[in-house]
Amino acid sequence: MDEGMDFDLLAASLRSDSSDERTFLEVLGNKLQDALPGATVVEREGGLLHREHRVARLVVTLGTVAFELRRRGDHLEAERKKIVRGIALKSEPIPLGEWIEELSAALVEHAKGSAEARAALERFLVQ
Repeated sequence: MDEGMDFDLLAASLRSDSSDERTFLEVLGNKLQDALPGATVVEREGGLLHREHRVARLVVTLGTVAFELRRRGDHLEAERKKIVRGIALKSEPIPLGEWIEELSAALVEHAKGSAEARAALERFLVQ
């Protein structure tokens, strides 16, 4: 696939999943954990008495940027963090739409770095 097409397709895929915030975090967390397990951390909520362990927080770290999405009551909060030597130096809340665009661009850039990352992006798109 064309690299520009990859970004457009990925961003469109993420945007289409975001229409229902209640399931968006769940779907995205599962997709990213399957496609990029080394770059993705998914935290789940729910104790022993809960049958379902919903995704409460998702962090995708690509290079020097971490993209965090977390559930706060009935809505989602998105944040971008600048990472230097494993430490978050700057955290900035951003609108969900902007978070999706920036994550998409970072994923496409990450995929340019290796065949393995490219295959992970393609797996993400077909899930």
